Parts: sequence; C-alpha cells; structure tokens
Amino acid sequence: MEKLLRRFENAEPEIVFEWKDHESEAEGWVVINSLRGGAAGGGTRMRKGLNRREVESLAKTMEVKFTVSGPPIGGAKSGINFDPQDPRKEEVLKRWYKAVFPLLKNYYGTGGDMNVDEIDEVIPITEDYGLWHPQEGVVNGFFRPNESQKIQKIGLLRLGVSKIVEDPRYTPCLERKYKVADLITGYGVAESVSHFYRLWGGDIKGKRAIIQGWGNVGAAAGYYLSQSGAKIVGIIDKQGAVINTDGYSFEEVRELINRRIDRKLTSEDLIPFEVAKDKIWNMDAEIFVPAAGSRLVTKEQIEKMAANGLEVISCGANVPFADEEIFFGSTLAFADSQVAVIPDFIANCGMARVFAYLMEGNKEVTDESVFGDTSITIETALKKIHDQSVEKRCITKSALEISISQLV
Repeated sequence: MEKLLRRFENAEPEIVFEWKDHESEAEGWVVINSLRGGAAGGGTRMRKGLNRREVESLAKTMEVKFTVSGPPIGGAKSGINFDPQDPRKEEVLKRWYKAVFPLLKNYYGTGGDMNVDEIDEVIPITEDYGLWHPQEGVVNGFFRPNESQKIQKIGLLRLGVSKIVEDPRYTPCLERKYKVADLITGYGVAESVSHFYRLWGGDIKGKRAIIQGWGNVGAAAGYYLSQSGAKIVGIIDKQGAVINTDGYSFEEVRELINRRIDRKLTSEDLIPFEVAKDKIWNMDAEIFVPAAGSRLVTKEQIEKMAANGLEVISCGANVPFADEEIFFGSTLAFADSQVAVIPDFIANCGMARVFAYLMEGNKEVTDESVFGDTSITIETALKKIHDQSVEKRCITKSALEISISQLV
C-alpha cells in the first residue's frame, strides 16, 4: 500500500493553472490532479499564506474522495493566497473566477471551501459570468449530456445545493434558514461516528466529544453528534473555547451553533485560546472531530487524548494532521495505530456526495433523501473497511488501500 500511495502522492498533477492578480497582492492556483473520466472537481479556498503545495495536496485528497462519493472523476482544488478579512476580497474573487471561467465551463467543477462560501460568493459571482452552476464543468466533461439532460442536471444542482433545510430532524433552527450546503458536511462527519460504533461495536450515547473548529463543519458535526446522544465536553476555535466536563445539553449545543457570529464561536463563557489550548487536550473524551483547518493536529495532542480514553477521530477538515506528507505521514500513522481514525475522504465527503447525487439525475430532492444518501454513502465505505478487518485501529490505512488501488 505504501508504495502505491507514494507513487500516487508523488505523481505530478496533470494541470496547474497559476494566477497573479494585477490589482492586489493575491495569487492563486487551480491544481487538477487528473482529468479522470474527463473532468475534475474541488472547492475554492482562501487564506493568507496558502501556497501551491497545499493546493496540490488537497487536489489529490479530492481524487481519493471521489472514489467514495462519486462520480469517478479527477481531483482538483482552487486556492487563493489572500487575507479573507481584507475588504477587497469580493473584487479579488471576481477577478479570480473570471480568469478560471474557461476551466469551469468545460471540465472543472468547484464550490466553497475554507473562507469562501458556496451560496453567497461562488454561485453569484460565477453566474454573473454566464456559468449555469459552479459544477457545470463536471456535468459537461464527465456526463457529456445533450441539451435536455444538461438542463435537468444543472437544474437539480441549483435546487439541491441552495435548498433551505425545512425538516426539523435536520436543521438546528427553522428561523435561521440553514441551507443544505451549510450542514451536509458536518452531518456526514457525525454520521461517520455513529456508523463506526454501529459497525465496530459500542453505543454513541453518552460518549464525550471534543470539537476543534466551530465553523460550518465543526458546528454542524457537534450539533448532530449531540442529537445522536453524544456529550460535547469541549469546543476550541481560534477565538477561544468553551468547556463543560459534564457535557453540554442538546439545547445548549443548538444554542452554540445558532448564536455564532460570522460562523465563529460566541459565548459568555468563552475561555481565551492560550488558556484553553493547554486544558482541552487533557480532557476525558472518546470522540475527537478536527474541523478547524489543515495540518493543525499534533502527535502530542493525540498522545494526550489517547491517554484520556480517546476511541475515534472523525476528520472534518481535509488533511488535519501536522504532517508534510499528503496522506499518511508520521502523525496520522501514529494516530491510526492508537485509535480509530475515520479519514477525511470518507468523513467529510458530504458536499461532494450531494453534487454527485444531484448530477446523477435523482429527481427526489428532499431533506430526507439528500441527507439520507450521504449517510448511506459513508456507511457503505465504512462497511467495506469493516469487511476487510474488524480491528478498530488502522482504519485509515485500510481505507487508503481500498481507494488508492482504484487510482494507481
């Protein structure tokens, strides 16, 4: 497996598009690892300090993710090195999407990612340039539809991704009007934990959980974990943390997700980050969800949590471990040998799966059908691993063996 993995990891991407913004210091890259199936997909992220290497690693992660979520296309990613808090952000995004428009029209599909919102930014800007939907390139490149088929697939994409979640079983608040895109990734992360306990044994009810990051993914994951009976004992974000060793009630967790301001953790009981970072990793917890960003989780943190009863990690962020390697560096390998690690390409495949579900032409677009399809997809992927080994450790290694064998 490791030889195949390194071969895949070290292979040069098929296409690299590089961009320099002449009106600001922004720079960006589209990395298309391959045009497998005639198309490639992956979201757009923005952060200060981002580089080409990070975008390349995320594109390869997306290719592996598509072996789980479908469709069987290549992996890609867009990345912009720019401060997302800069007031010039919107104009930078407009110039970026104008530059990459030909790719998005023909063979590349994108969406939201870190600091770039699918509904509020990606769709409106690309629509202004004449794109029917940010996934139009995948529809054209992979499905090669006739005009009526294209209209149907794009229509379902436009309906499904922006759909307001109205079923009270799936939304933290009907009045807040959460969209599918706001919740589905975090939902899948939580479902991966529930499926883990059902398949490998145990009951999620009463399990204690730590959430790293309280953006859309982390907050939704915490909400659905709490809904399933887990106890959220700690949440840490760059703004600070909240800690309750007895576990927050479901109503309290729902309040924490609904009270966010600009998707940031907000609470009267917020503990400063510098204080919380020394406390939270020493808490007793069975579940850990890293959802704050890439390459943040260290071996020392894993050691501390493992010593305090950690059983399962569900990766809400892409490439959450502090390794130089893309897929299986020393930190991830250590974590995988100590506890159950559900890899990012399974746990957080929710949005990719929604795109695939809608593009496949499924005419039933209800909250139950869309969320249920994501849950089934994740369960199916975990069942394949369980059929290969009932051992609760080395889950990520097994998952990579299954996926990489389809690509190399």
